[in-house]
Amino acid sequence: MRPKERQYTTVYQSPLGGILLAGDEKGLTGLWFEGQKYYAVGLGPDHDEKETTVFDAAKRWLDLYFTGKEPDFTPPLHLTGTPFQMCVWNLLLKIPYGTTTTYGRLAARTARQLGRDHMSAQAVGGAVGRNPVSVIVPCHRVTGSDGSLTGYAGGLDKKIRLLTGEGISMEHFFVPKRGTAL
Repeated sequence: MRPKERQYTTVYQSPLGGILLAGDEKGLTGLWFEGQKYYAVGLGPDHDEKETTVFDAAKRWLDLYFTGKEPDFTPPLHLTGTPFQMCVWNLLLKIPYGTTTTYGRLAARTARQLGRDHMSAQAVGGAVGRNPVSVIVPCHRVTGSDGSLTGYAGGLDKKIRLLTGEGISMEHFFVPKRGTAL
């Protein structure tokens, strides 16, 4: 068994609050808003606070993004998960800036990618919710098929601000009275 790559962390101050960045020599392994669900999952206790070229690229990307510009590059990523999660996360990266998709449509794409006839939107939602690199891997762009703003580990308030920051109108979306978004 190969040893894990050495992990590093740094903090980025965004307009939505502090963000913990984690990475190794290969790329960004985590990006979490302070206090979000699954915060720092996968980050071992043995890591160093250190600025790296991976973090420099991620911070440049975030600086552009939070000024309302679409970044024209993706910082190096080093995502690790199950084959199913990796499939879903790679599909998230294909959702264009300023657009949304639904869990159902994402499930259909995942099924096609995996050579299956059908895929549960709930199973896909579980993988979306465990995306370790929020914002850059745009899980906030996934909504319920009925227009509900569900399932953002960083919190519904942040999901709304991320979507509106991309120029997405909220007129066709709503906050569910109960569910995973609350």
